[in-house]
Amino acid sequence: MVSVPRLVIAAPASGSGKTTVATGLMALLTGRGLAVSPHKVGPDYIDSGYHALATGRPGRNLDAYLCGTELIGPLFAHGAAGCDLAVVEGVMGLYDGAAGQGELASTAQVAKLLRAPVVLVVDASSQSRSVAALVHGFASWDPEVRIGGVILNKVASDRHEALLREALDESGVPVLGVLRRSAEIETPSRHLGLVPVAERRGDAVAVVRGLAERVRAGCDVEGLLRLARSAPSLEVGVWDAVREVGGGASAGLEAEPERPVVALAGGAAFTFSYTEHSELLRAAGADVVVFDPLRDEQLPPGTAGLVIGGGFPEVYAPELGANEPLRKAVAELAHSGAPVAAECAGLLYLARSLDGAPMCGVLDADARMSERLTLGYREAVAVGDSVLAAAGTRLRGHEFHRTVLEPGAGAAPAWGLVRPERRVEGFVQRGVHASYLHTHWAAAPGMARRFVERCTA
Repeated sequence: MVSVPRLVIAAPASGSGKTTVATGLMALLTGRGLAVSPHKVGPDYIDSGYHALATGRPGRNLDAYLCGTELIGPLFAHGAAGCDLAVVEGVMGLYDGAAGQGELASTAQVAKLLRAPVVLVVDASSQSRSVAALVHGFASWDPEVRIGGVILNKVASDRHEALLREALDESGVPVLGVLRRSAEIETPSRHLGLVPVAERRGDAVAVVRGLAERVRAGCDVEGLLRLARSAPSLEVGVWDAVREVGGGASAGLEAEPERPVVALAGGAAFTFSYTEHSELLRAAGADVVVFDPLRDEQLPPGTAGLVIGGGFPEVYAPELGANEPLRKAVAELAHSGAPVAAECAGLLYLARSLDGAPMCGVLDADARMSERLTLGYREAVAVGDSVLAAAGTRLRGHEFHRTVLEPGAGAAPAWGLVRPERRVEGFVQRGVHASYLHTHWAAAPGMARRFVERCTA
């Protein structure tokens, strides 16, 4: 039974101001001494980084496509354990989800699974009375979705605010905040969205503080808290990493004097990693040590396995290429047959080159930036056995990049993509599993267990 107060911050469309409101509210309430659990609907890593900065707690994703609807409640309960309040930032428009699959992975679906009230953030910059029709439509579209209030963003003036409030008086949905257009705080973006916190930490701290001040000045914070506290109890179990990996590997390794070291790439170039991945690796018996490929010239002492997640290596290609000692160390580890799991940015780092800069040379492939955005959910099956999965393993993932890889010959593919298109993707060679596909290991905890087992083989 989970009784933590909770809110879902949603919007009619992307760009309406969800991140502004959600991050500002998280920071404001944390500053008041509340323990706030931050969550993000969908596969986005970057917003979760701002949430973590705002709350001092790991940002966690709730993705019904990657993890399945049955895990949304338990993963939420795991993240919110011991907290005073949870704030969930939505994705895209409230009812937008996986293409062609109805409400799957939408903010609305997650709100229903969590029995959480929704606050709708509306970009009111080009409307007045029409805002009431928009809010009425969203509030009545699905009777199971409870829209408990609206926050009006990008309001131009006192007169504009008065017109909007007058229109919404008849909608039955209370106005819980008004944010003025002139006070908009910008968060820098690039080709794949916002710039991650790790790349601009000092500046990001100031931005988050500014967002908190905007919410304090423009929102009915007490009204938002009352709405959060109106959420009913949620009858779900709590996700537990040790239970998910079966306890076998962890129990066996706990009795040993040393646990295998799994090096996890971090720093500004590799910011994309779900919190549950490191939790599962630790539960499976590993010591997870974070290192920065931009700064560290060697892998952590005793490294038995290497995990390199996503991020923006293309932004730091010259610096990564200049760190020749680490590139050689990674290549030596991979060539020794040690388990190496790389996703997207990690795949590029293992290639021979990236935009002409030398990379680790583990894979017979060269990477370069492209004008084309590759984006979307994928269904995949493991083509052969690897350090992560047995042949035939099926799972769901997400692709999100503007790079292309020009592979040579010799390596087997990692995945066969079966939906929405059919093609093979990635590399498996010796202990290396490298792919563009981002996966959420909470949906396949056996991947963490299998990886750690290979570290001790």
